[in-house]
Amino acid sequence: MYKKHIFPRGCLWLLVLTLIMTKVQAGRHYDVAAYVYPAYVSDDARLRPFWPMGMGEWETVMTMQQRNPGHYWKRYPLWGYVNEADPAVMEMEINQAADHGVNVFIFDWYWFDGRPFMETTLTNGFLQARNRDRMQFYLMWANHDVLNYWDTRIAHLGEENVIWRGGIDRKEFEKICLRNIELFFRQPNYYKIEGKPVFMIYDVKNFIDGLGGIDEAADAVKWFRKEVRKAGFPDLELQLTMWSPNLNYSGFDAGKSDKPEDAFVRKIGFNSASHYQFCHFLNVNDEYPHIVEQAAAEWERLEHDFSIPYYPHVSLGWDNSPRTRQSAVVRNNTPENVEQALRKAKAYVDARPKLHPLITINSWNEWTETSYLQPDNVYGYGYLDAVKRVFVEEK
Repeated sequence: MYKKHIFPRGCLWLLVLTLIMTKVQAGRHYDVAAYVYPAYVSDDARLRPFWPMGMGEWETVMTMQQRNPGHYWKRYPLWGYVNEADPAVMEMEINQAADHGVNVFIFDWYWFDGRPFMETTLTNGFLQARNRDRMQFYLMWANHDVLNYWDTRIAHLGEENVIWRGGIDRKEFEKICLRNIELFFRQPNYYKIEGKPVFMIYDVKNFIDGLGGIDEAADAVKWFRKEVRKAGFPDLELQLTMWSPNLNYSGFDAGKSDKPEDAFVRKIGFNSASHYQFCHFLNVNDEYPHIVEQAAAEWERLEHDFSIPYYPHVSLGWDNSPRTRQSAVVRNNTPENVEQALRKAKAYVDARPKLHPLITINSWNEWTETSYLQPDNVYGYGYLDAVKRVFVEEK
């Protein structure tokens, strides 16, 4: 005799909710954002002191075996040593990125000696590309000190001479903020969260030290927000580049807070956070799957310890030996294993429906750190295809 199955009311609602969430996630849009390191150009005279051949840091990639005969690092780009400040080249790269599921570029953006540095990839290449509307972008202010490691002729000496300081004073800060609002935030494809233009700061310590302290930095951020609102935007989305869990800045008294790191971040006025590289918070001299497990655990910790949203980050690898000869090396970072890391990041976002669906990747083109999506002689289009499988083919 057929027996009708009766679901308890709570179980039925759970089943319905599960089916709804599965349907929503299946059609969910993701903002897959890859960092762009803008040093692969041939039209920027300020790069010549580091790379005299006139092709930017492609020189470091191309001359690796010449400088270090027999070294295991033997990589070259399938697209050639292209000038990424050429809009025709950038059009090709935009199409390749967008077709494979990368729809946001985060440009490493530099400012030294009172003017921009390595900006031509963005201004001459990306913003002049005819298909730029296929890709959104935002700025990650790379305000770190510049040492001599970019110059492979002397980097191996380990002298760590400082060429430029990354910290700037209030007057200089206001100058770059007003310039960025006008030149970049107003661009129709500048990336925004709830209408707020996103601006990321790489080195928080340099930011604070340059402005004169915690209170001064917080006041500068308040001024920045005011100027962004005056420009017609609802507010600024200030994004923190996470490093190791040492954000309780020594000059800041968190008082009785049981989360001193969060108190520090709220004091400055950050709205959200992500990472730039696994090497900033993990031992990367390890097997890639193990590194990813540790990274996923850190995502969970950050969600618990901070009041601002954290956007999951995936690095493709790490090997800095083209610059330094010797390096910690991520092992077994195959496209298949990277695909699993991307799935973890996607699952993290899916499990948090209220979280803006942003995932950051290192990177589009960090060749000399061996963490890039662009096709090479080792894996071909493997990394790009991994992104495509996760974020395009399985929508």
